[in-house]
Amino acid sequence: MDNLQAIWWAGVRACLPERVVPPHLPGPPLGRTFVLALGKAAVTMARAVESHWPSGLTGLAVTRYGSAEPLSRIEVLEAAHPVPDAASVDAAQRLLSLAASAGPDDLVLVLLSGGASALACLPGEGLVLAEKQQVTTALLRSGAPIGEINCVRRHLSRFKGGRLAVAAAPARLVTLAISDVLGDAPADIGSGPTVADATTVADAQSILRRYNIAAPEHGWSETGKQVTGEYRMVASGTDAVAAAAHEATKLGYSPVTLECAGEARHIAREHARLVLGAPPGTALISGGELTVAVRGSGYGGPNHEYALAAALALRGTDIRGLAGDTDGIDGNSHTAGAFFDGATITDTAAAETALAANDSAPFLASRQALFLTGPTGTNVNDLRILLTPP
Repeated sequence: MDNLQAIWWAGVRACLPERVVPPHLPGPPLGRTFVLALGKAAVTMARAVESHWPSGLTGLAVTRYGSAEPLSRIEVLEAAHPVPDAASVDAAQRLLSLAASAGPDDLVLVLLSGGASALACLPGEGLVLAEKQQVTTALLRSGAPIGEINCVRRHLSRFKGGRLAVAAAPARLVTLAISDVLGDAPADIGSGPTVADATTVADAQSILRRYNIAAPEHGWSETGKQVTGEYRMVASGTDAVAAAAHEATKLGYSPVTLECAGEARHIAREHARLVLGAPPGTALISGGELTVAVRGSGYGGPNHEYALAAALALRGTDIRGLAGDTDGIDGNSHTAGAFFDGATITDTAAAETALAANDSAPFLASRQALFLTGPTGTNVNDLRILLTPP
């Protein structure tokens, strides 16, 4: 599996904050600098700023449980992901308070990465946290794409949809973002706390109707339509795919790159079909975010489900693959994803049963196929590789 890991890690390394944040840092202000970091890469992005900032700064970094590491000048908080908790509410309130304390000579530097939607959550007026949790859980289980999920989140929030930017005025606002969404739309990265949003409450409510999810009675509001501030994209899944393809070329493969979204098992079968018809020495490399419409009560994530479905489609072949979430944690598992090849499936019926129950991770664990990385320090979503023998 050495080539698979080398290609995957090349994609991840290209998007590490220590590499991508410093070139995009603004100049120091006349006044104070407030660093507001939120997302799965919050700590590593904040550390990159601390290492390169020439003057004083203060701030807060909010990351998921288990990912906190001490910083020298910036406080670190942990909260829940993908469903917010009370710590997420506290984090959002503290971030808004810090932004609001900035004056016209100050700089508010927002370091944004995927996962921020849950990690900093302030439910809309009259909406209790439990209701927000119920809606979020239902959307995540529905298989809805992230753009639709975040549209609903923005309109049930007092933090997302440009509201953090409003709080920061009249300070200078600069956002450095690592994108985990296909297309890199700023409104969808962390639900766009510092950018304008064109969607409406009606749009969000229609999404809930489409997935037969009960809409809360309270908490709805329109998002910011005129928001000021600078926004700089410093890394994305496209960068990871390009770096992975470069590494594959160095290893002697001919890369074919894709960016895709959709149901994990369906995309896996389509990729298996593509690679079965590919010439020898092909590396099919894809990024983007896959979803899972949860039908069972199993354990795993989109990359595990992709790996299991691909292994079923490729059984008996000599094609090898790896699917992993670039933040190191796939779905509700504690691993990044899984390896697979033509010999992964020895009991087809058991594999199909596991797939039907959304229980991909335990099945793949029984085959010693799980991919364990720990938190990587970045988050540009999924990165998948399939290799045909040279």
